[in-house]
Amino acid sequence: MDGFVTAEAGRRRTLKAPIGCVGVGLHSGRRAELTLRPAAAGTGIVFRRSDLGIDIPALFDRVVDTRLCTAIGEGEARIGTIEHVMAALAGAGIDDAVVEVDGPEAPIMDGSAAPFVFLIDCAGIATTAAPRGAIEVLRPIRVEDASGAFAELLPAREPAFDAELEIDFPNTAIGRQAVSMRISPHAFREGLADARTFTLAEDVARLRAAGLAQGGNLQNAVVVDGPMVLNPGGLRRTDEFVRHKLLDVVGDLALAGAPLRARFRGSRSGHALNNRLLRALFAEAGAWRMVGVPGMAESLSGTRATASVAA
Repeated sequence: MDGFVTAEAGRRRTLKAPIGCVGVGLHSGRRAELTLRPAAAGTGIVFRRSDLGIDIPALFDRVVDTRLCTAIGEGEARIGTIEHVMAALAGAGIDDAVVEVDGPEAPIMDGSAAPFVFLIDCAGIATTAAPRGAIEVLRPIRVEDASGAFAELLPAREPAFDAELEIDFPNTAIGRQAVSMRISPHAFREGLADARTFTLAEDVARLRAAGLAQGGNLQNAVVVDGPMVLNPGGLRRTDEFVRHKLLDVVGDLALAGAPLRARFRGSRSGHALNNRLLRALFAEAGAWRMVGVPGMAESLSGTRATASVAA
């Protein structure tokens, strides 16, 4: 197995060549240029603010904002809306790469992970000699909020990552949707990658007044107005909404720093709960172990043991 799903055996993978794209930031509205670059085995995924010369490891304890996106960094040195890039890298099984961005936000492209998967395909994937490990969840970990939304990780029945998620938007074209799948590279590519981010028309003015969604439009987001989908082309799938939410789960949980061997269950989970889930996992001694790479558990636990459960 490879991709986000991993067994103990395997080798770390990176890109064969640099490749880039230009777009706009969903929330900032600013032009954004992104380049994916190969990296040495063991680097992990690192985001680089090319305008500031600052590197930010793509790890859950570097998350500083979860309002309608996942952002990592500190102060002005931050990068937002990283979840779709992370999902594409995880789905393609990329362990080591530098994601270079020339400003505070990754480009939204069409609102899905498909453009980043296309970039990875064009660049090609190189397998290295370094062994690849996985984080095995040993006992249930659950987080929830006051509304009853929850996210949890459970021990895996097989060496894989299985996920099930449901959402519920009453009185809209979204409604109640659920999806369940094993997140293999093929399943990610065929079932999740092209699912776009979405919003309610009634929320657009409020978001923009708060300085968010400045770059949003019908080319990079699905907009729902009551029972109607406003995008001229309609939906890519009847359950595109829940599939996009699961895509976000894949991207957010990729911030664990290694593929997860676990089962994920969630109801109305978003970026905040996804991040809290990883913080809760690594804050509880004995809830996980590293498999496949001798000595790697110690290096991981050095930073994760101090992680707070609070987002």
